[in-house]
Amino acid sequence: MKEKLKSMQVALQERLETIANTEDLAALYREVLGKKGELTKILKGLAGLSPEEKREMGQLANQLRDQLSEAFKKKESELLDAQSLLSKPIDLSLPGIELTSGALHPTTQMLYDLNDAFRSLNFDVYEGPMISSEAAEFDRLNFPPGHPARESMDTYWLDQEAHGPEQHLCLRPHLTGASVRYLREHGAPARFVYPGRVFRNESTDAGHDRVFTQYEALIVDREISFSSGLLLVKTILEEVFGEAVEVRMRSGFFPFVEPGFEIDMRCRVCHGDGCRVCKNVGWIEVMPGGTPHPNVLRAAGLDPMEWSGFYIDIGLDRLVMMRYGIEDVRHFHAADLRFLEQFQR
Repeated sequence: MKEKLKSMQVALQERLETIANTEDLAALYREVLGKKGELTKILKGLAGLSPEEKREMGQLANQLRDQLSEAFKKKESELLDAQSLLSKPIDLSLPGIELTSGALHPTTQMLYDLNDAFRSLNFDVYEGPMISSEAAEFDRLNFPPGHPARESMDTYWLDQEAHGPEQHLCLRPHLTGASVRYLREHGAPARFVYPGRVFRNESTDAGHDRVFTQYEALIVDREISFSSGLLLVKTILEEVFGEAVEVRMRSGFFPFVEPGFEIDMRCRVCHGDGCRVCKNVGWIEVMPGGTPHPNVLRAAGLDPMEWSGFYIDIGLDRLVMMRYGIEDVRHFHAADLRFLEQFQR
């Protein structure tokens, strides 16, 4: 059997020298090392040998298989190199291949720009988990037990048996729960932002989607005025848009702030004339906010008699729409390269 293995190796080396293409090489590989190849048959024949002979012949056969496999790989590499474009004459008159380049998604670019703007004002950037709980997203934020936002019509609840409020898990429907998480970890005074995606089980239209990006900011200190908060909003918007932005503040209600407000900016799609994005009023809501509710501060372990704050929740996707004059937020989530390529810088 030793002679048979040796003669097979010699014969194969000679045949490899004559192979001129990868198809013939593949056929020879199957003939020798395939499931029904010559070497496989020899290995199957070892069963009839004595234990000593089986051990010796098995080692020789395995060594030969490794050597032959290496020889096939080397030959294949030689054939591929010979067939490559580098081995052929190059026609310099042919047109070149256009190089494509990637770019940040416009929502990602806006997020980075906001991070830079807030960092310049000494804000921390914080990130919370996408999978959260009823306690973090509702109970600590002063949502009443029967609030409609707790129902499945708004929130994606995970299919998990409940073991108390901490285990009633959901995809975060907003980012506001991260404010209590941060304050519990770092305490006060604090100034930080927390951007990220949120998930709502709702109908989609030109200004709404089921998965969208929010960007929240919170200042907690002993003395924070509404006027300083409004100045912060105007400063950030001016930094992002490169010019002063006309805004207005309206009263609003949210369980986690008291008092609460809505901030609108002049629609930059229609420039205030009215369109379907702003529902023909010339203004578009870009951020709600207010002073953190005393119950929220208590949930964070802070005394509301000592601490106050200023909170805003920027609708990042809407801000991107205003930056580029896009009429439908769903364009940004459609993964259409023809649409996204226009934002390359």
